[in-house]
Amino acid sequence: MLLQFVAVPFAAAASDGGTHYLEQRLASWPQWSLPAPLPRPRSKQDLIYPDWFSGTWQVTSEALDDSGRARPDDPPLVHKVRFLRNRRGELIGDRPYNAASVGKALLGEQLLSVEQDPGQVNRQLARFRDDVLLETTVIGRRETNPKTASDFFSDELVLQILHGPGSPRLSRIETLTHYVRCGDGICADQRQVSHAGPGLETDQTLEGRRSRFRLTLRPLEQGQD
Repeated sequence: MLLQFVAVPFAAAASDGGTHYLEQRLASWPQWSLPAPLPRPRSKQDLIYPDWFSGTWQVTSEALDDSGRARPDDPPLVHKVRFLRNRRGELIGDRPYNAASVGKALLGEQLLSVEQDPGQVNRQLARFRDDVLLETTVIGRRETNPKTASDFFSDELVLQILHGPGSPRLSRIETLTHYVRCGDGICADQRQVSHAGPGLETDQTLEGRRSRFRLTLRPLEQGQD
């Protein structure tokens, strides 16, 4: 049975590093609504991961139903991700590499490239065949403290604008992931909901869609990235 979501005041969420709020939001999925207390990141403010994410990983992503059982009609998606140090020594995801890796696994040669906005770490541009461009910008984020956590929560809300034939189509997608260490790897429970776009030209194919995934990250040897 799904729990009824009760919004946690922003001050309470901030006082415990966001853990209580993120645990409640995970439990209340898919009954998510906006607005949510996810602060908008600054242009240079990236998502910081715990040190145990360092390196390159092979990710196996399995689609689950609402109860957490694997969906037999959806084969697992396998791709790579990597995490690097920024100039301050903080561990961050290599966003263009990771997005391109997922995109190629999903869409193959339809995806041409993924570019990072040089002035905005939270904005990427994905170019596709037939002159289609997908603009993705993180407009809200909350994560638990990467320095003290034996597990780790991250919640990001992104605005996506699809440019192609006709008017641009807008959607907002929220992805909440709970990571835990499992042996020499990382396991994760990921929940996602697509919210209505902020304009009239919303992407009706995505609105209201909910997804759940089980992620397994296995470390790759140096040189396998």
